Amino acid sequence: MSAVDDLAGELLALATTLAADAALLLLDGLDRHRVEVSTKSSPTDMVTEIDRASEALIVAGIRAARPHDGIVGEEGADHPGTSGVRWLIDPVDGTTNYVYAFPGFAVSIAAEYDGETIAGVVHDPMHRDVYAAARNGGATRNGEPIHASTNDDLTTALVGTGFSYEPARRLRQAHVLTQVLPHIRDIRRMGAAAVDLCSVACGRLDAFYERGLGPWDLAAGALIAQEAGARVGDLDGGPASGHFALASAPGLFDPLRALLDTAGAGTA
Repeated sequence: MSAVDDLAGELLALATTLAADAALLLLDGLDRHRVEVSTKSSPTDMVTEIDRASEALIVAGIRAARPHDGIVGEEGADHPGTSGVRWLIDPVDGTTNYVYAFPGFAVSIAAEYDGETIAGVVHDPMHRDVYAAARNGGATRNGEPIHASTNDDLTTALVGTGFSYEPARRLRQAHVLTQVLPHIRDIRRMGAAAVDLCSVACGRLDAFYERGLGPWDLAAGALIAQEAGARVGDLDGGPASGHFALASAPGLFDPLRALLDTAGAGTA
């Protein structure tokens, strides 16, 4: 085992602990009256005081344990580091679900080393699922190994996706969906990309695609999906990114990528 793999295990242990603490905070606040629900990029892009409290808890835990690491969080945390490690935090992935107490939100924490994601945890408290992966170590749900689907028939594929908060882009994405849906089994829309990527990792979905994700949405879930044997990338042969992310059973990746490309998903 390499030194980087050892580091990945250490970072994974810390991420798992902090994600569990943040998940308890989320559950504790789930039925409380919302002191603050504001919006960010659009009226449908919400943020609550729980998002900020969860991020603060995670950031404080990282800085106490590893003060020289960099940290970037969805709700504004931005701490440069000198260790080569950078943390990517989504304190509540699926805030809309959380506001409505609708199952399908999670805490997502990933750690990069020299720009490569090497550890990730997605903690989904309402489903009592904790997904985790370290580089070269496989992926687990609640401590048990998980594996992506082996489906290679696009017509029987259950595919997850997500939509932009911007109304004009939503309309374009809906048009893409009308061209994709006739060629697959069905579509699911959870509302939390990290959970969707983990659903690919454990075979609950055969594939997932979305355009416009933030790095904190993508990092942990993408690593977990890859370590579970899924293929993860974009529409142009590169790695998954905010421009486009596709994760699927290996045998579905190329035909689904071709279908999405033809449907214009990369520019929707």
